[in-house]
Amino acid sequence: MLLRGKTVVVSGVGAGLGHQVAAAVVRDGGNAVLGARTAANLAKTAAEIDPDGGHTAHLPTDITDERQCEALAALAAERFGGIDAVVHVAAWDSTFGGIQDADFGTWQQILDVNLLGTLRMTRACLPALKDAGGGSVVLIGTQSAVAAPSEVRQTAYAASKGALTSAMYSLARELGPHRIRVNTVLPGWMWGPPVQAFVTFTAHTENVPEAEVLARLTDRMALPDLATDGDVADAAVFLASDRARAITGQSLLVNAGELMR
Repeated sequence: MLLRGKTVVVSGVGAGLGHQVAAAVVRDGGNAVLGARTAANLAKTAAEIDPDGGHTAHLPTDITDERQCEALAALAAERFGGIDAVVHVAAWDSTFGGIQDADFGTWQQILDVNLLGTLRMTRACLPALKDAGGGSVVLIGTQSAVAAPSEVRQTAYAASKGALTSAMYSLARELGPHRIRVNTVLPGWMWGPPVQAFVTFTAHTENVPEAEVLARLTDRMALPDLATDGDVADAAVFLASDRARAITGQSLLVNAGELMR
């Protein structure tokens, strides 16, 4: 029960990692305040992880809109009395390609969501985090920001998440005096809806079994399985908890040992 009595804001709650983070918060004794653009996804997750409704609240939230970020933070304070942590899952990760075929207008939108949107949501939560005497900000980054995969090219996504990881160091220094910790989880290949779709699509395109495509990924891991959405969620919950009270300005790779450093 790492988060007993704690209130955690979770952005980007959909069918994948956001759902798993929210579920882990409630499982470990916390209150989860859920934000995402789609109201139906929020209601579905809340009903699944907290049928009685005593440990969740939710509000449609677009993190490119500062007022909507402030409204989600206000909901957390109103419903549960404050905020102890925020986990940033919301991201634009569906644009593929490199610089040669880049639409820089789209890249600017990706930066607005992944970098500035995360910072907007963080700032909206700061008053409540300070009032609580400190807390935790957990950023969800990506291993592709430090080691590009060969199978897919997502240069804009990687660049935006790399910028966010760089911002983490400054945020950790700035917010440390308020006892607010800032850390990043860097997932690699993560078994959940996006990777499942990639494996299925690749197998269909190449007319090979899905197990063969999956083996190409797992063969490079030190452990014989991919990390899952749940594994990444558990890492986020740890960093959000008081068990990580002396950890700030750090990036934690959750990747089954694909990349070690």
